[in-house]
This record gives sequence, structure tokens and C-alpha cells, in this order.
Amino acid sequence: MAIWKLHGDGKAVSATEIVYPEERLSWPRTIGFGVQHVVAMFGATFLVPLITGFPPSTTLLFSGLGTLLFLVITANRLPSYLGSSFAFLAPIGAATAADGRGAALAGVIIVGALLVIVGLIVQATGTRWIDLLMPPIVSGAIVALIGFNLAPAARDNFAKSPGIALITLLAVILSAVLFKGLLGRLSIVIGVIVGYIAAVIAGEVDFSGVEKAAWIGLPEFTTPTFSLDHLPIYLMFLPVVLALIAENVGHIRGVGQLTNRDLSPLTGRALLADGVASVLAGIGGGSPTTTYGENIGVMAATRVFSTAAYWVAGIAAILLGLSPKIGAIIYTVPPGVLGGVTTALYGLIGIIGVRIWVENKVDFSKPKNQLTAGVALIMGIANFTLEAGAMQFTGIILGTVAAIVVYHLMSVIGRLRGTDA
Repeated sequence: MAIWKLHGDGKAVSATEIVYPEERLSWPRTIGFGVQHVVAMFGATFLVPLITGFPPSTTLLFSGLGTLLFLVITANRLPSYLGSSFAFLAPIGAATAADGRGAALAGVIIVGALLVIVGLIVQATGTRWIDLLMPPIVSGAIVALIGFNLAPAARDNFAKSPGIALITLLAVILSAVLFKGLLGRLSIVIGVIVGYIAAVIAGEVDFSGVEKAAWIGLPEFTTPTFSLDHLPIYLMFLPVVLALIAENVGHIRGVGQLTNRDLSPLTGRALLADGVASVLAGIGGGSPTTTYGENIGVMAATRVFSTAAYWVAGIAAILLGLSPKIGAIIYTVPPGVLGGVTTALYGLIGIIGVRIWVENKVDFSKPKNQLTAGVALIMGIANFTLEAGAMQFTGIILGTVAAIVVYHLMSVIGRLRGTDA
């Protein structure tokens, strides 16, 4: 593992310099940047367990452990925080409703194990095959449909308390343009805080569980349950693997651009690490993980890419996870606040897919790109469902398969017929 070198005098970073992953500032400053990363990841990370019903403290604990594992596996060369993944929300919701939390955790473990396998393959062969299987039009469509597929869940929570939901949503929107720097990037957190205060004033927050919770203690652990009867449930999780690949590859490219380094050789390690972290979380009952764009935003704003700050963030998350009272406070967030914040958040997840198209200059004058995106999005948003015996294939599965099949089928036929320039 790399030992961090002190950057300059450890106190200042000029406008033309950056602090590289193998460097650090003075420890007080490094701890300060680590706390910034905790704040940046916190809003999204605790929303996932609130939405899925998983214990927030357990999620924070495994988020911190996953981050430290990621840093070890990537040899301290790739700064990243592993927060809760929103790509799992739809299959976790369906699995929990069908057969409880244990079945959902089994699905998480399966996805994590598959991601480990993909990471090992990438480590041995490189990323070229990923680019061929999932060009930007396909990966963008998959990420977008996963976000937009969650729209009904946001609507249902919004309807439970429209007033509080609207206040929360407006706070998210306004804070994104009112504030600069780090605060501007924390619009989701600010929206939750404003909505929560409004809910307290309206008497919609129940604090009874907070009083009973201890300040220090182990979080709630849940054992996954595997069964062949759950095979249709497990199938719902498979498209998430493709989304996680796209997220990790995008993270690596983003950090590489900001540091002017080619970090693609670390792709296999990153996928492997994310997979191991998700498997670990699934074994203990925490939320599955992924690399976080919010923390890239912090690095871009501060020009500090030191992995030392992420060690601080990971350790801080573990400590938060060992406080049942923190978890109990998180659990008090009412449905109205969730409805407002997820209306924005799920839309933003969908737009990440659109951003993949824009950044890669996808040509939508080509019929194959039009139909790849159009068919996949409609299947995902409308949640098309196909039943084959005991098996049920929902919108995310069908949309993902459609994106891959439509693109490659039209590409092959277009080349054979000479209609695809």
C-alpha cells in the first residue's frame, strides 16, 4: 500500500496544483477533507436504506468498510467513496415485497459476485470488450431506464404528504442554484434538512424510536436467504451488473480526466473491489455499494484527490454505523420528505444516462441509436412485464435486454445491407 507523501508544505494548494492520490496535506486538513466526503456521500447513502427498509446504521457500517476495502484492492491509487447504490432500488423493492429482506440480500450478493467475476476478466483482458458490448448509446439507455423506472415509487411517497414533499423538492431545486462550491453540490442533503424541519413543525415526525436507541452499539444484521424458488427474483437483479460496470468505468474516466492520468488499468481492480464490497454488505444486511459522483464533485472543487481523505471518510462512516441512535434519527425521515427528494433524485439518475449520450456525442440521427434508446426507455418507464411460467421479467430486465439486442442486431444487419454508415 502506498505511503502518502506530504504535498508541498501540507497547508496550501495553489490554483494550478492538485494533490494526487499518493499525496496528502497535513493531517488536520486531511481529516477536514475526509469530513467533507462524509457530508457529500451522506445524503444519498442514507436515502437508500430509508427507501428499501434496510437498517441505516448497517448501511453506513458496510459503506465505510466497503470504501476501505476498495482503497486496499486498488492499492490506494483510485480515490473513491463507495456509497449506497440506487441501481438496486427497483429489484430490492420487488424482492422484499415478494419474499422479504433475506431474498433481496441474496440478489445483492449474486450481483456483487458477478461484478467480481467481471472485474477479474477485465483485469486479465482489458476493457475493450465492455466498450463493444455496451457502447455509450446502450450504457446510457440502461442507466437512464433504471432511474426513470423508479418514478412510481417517488409519486407514491409524494402523495402521502404533498405539502412537505413540495417544500423538500423546492429546497433541492433552489439550493442547487443559490449556493456555490460544496453547498451547491449538496442540494439533496439541504433539501432533506429543509423538508425534515418542515415535517417536524407539521408534527409528522415520530421521535419515540430515537429516545430508546443507544448511542453506541452494533447495528442490526440480517442473514440472506437463498432458494431456487427465488430464481425469478434473482433475475431481476442481473441488469444492475451492467449499470454498475457503467458507473465504475465512468468514475475511473472522470477521475482520470481531472488528474490528467490514465487510470483505465485500474478498472478491473475497481470492479472487483465494488463487487466484494456489495457481497460483504449483502452478507450482513447492508445496502449494496457503488462509486459516488458526489465525491468526485468534492475533489473537482477542492483539487484534493488524496486517498488519505477517503480513509478518514471510511473510518467516520464505520463509527456512525456503530451508533444506533444515528440510525434511529435517520429512520424518522417521513414519507413526504422522501417523496420530494426522490422526485429530484430519481430524475437525476435518469439524466446521468442522458449525460452519457451527450458526453460521448451519440448521433441520434441514426435509426439504430433512436430505436435502441426509445425502445429501452419505454419498456423501463412503463415497466413492461413478461411472464414465462413461474418466471417474471420486468421493465428493467426487458429494457436492458432490448438496448443490447436492438443495437447489436441493427448494427449487424446495417453493415450487411450497407445501410449503417
